[in-house]
Amino acid sequence: MRLANKVAIISGAASGMGAATARMFAREGAKVVIADVLEHEGQQVAEGIGASARFELLDVTKEESWAAVVAATIREFGTLDILVNNAGISGSAEQDFYSTEAWHRIMAVNATGVFFGTKCAIPAMVANGRGSIVNLSSICRRHRQRARSHRVQCLQGGGTAHDQMGRGAARQGQHPRQLGSSGRDAANAHIRSHCRPRGAG
Repeated sequence: MRLANKVAIISGAASGMGAATARMFAREGAKVVIADVLEHEGQQVAEGIGASARFELLDVTKEESWAAVVAATIREFGTLDILVNNAGISGSAEQDFYSTEAWHRIMAVNATGVFFGTKCAIPAMVANGRGSIVNLSSICRRHRQRARSHRVQCLQGGGTAHDQMGRGAARQGQHPRQLGSSGRDAANAHIRSHCRPRGAG
């Protein structure tokens, strides 16, 4: 099991790719924290995984919510090795997608939320001497398509997290080519390759 003894927080893990990632991590031996604003759905995912998972309520737009989730993770599992910044919104529910208010709502989740998660996770990873932060983002960055997505691409090109973490910790930006099975398989392979078992190499 590639992730034996690892502890991971996965944001937006109550459904979709986040839930699939949590299940895969658990199968690979990790303990996972299902972090999401959707409490009922998140609890169901955690219960479905079993003893190696727990749910924590998370509003990614609030720094104090992130701090509470990281603290709860360390209380429960003793450490934090991996953060997967998966939570994101497309803005498709916005009545006026190009309004300033819509911009702020979308960026609060897709960009500021990633910053808060990274900021709160870094101290625990520095204490470990290593860690991995995986940021999921939109394929629009690569395909130049006209799509309504503002995922965390604004953080992918720079070294914000990587520069601050140092000390053996790594930031990875992940762009699954699609949301079908081949995209998930590619994402899972990428994540496994960057999350080695504790004590390995």
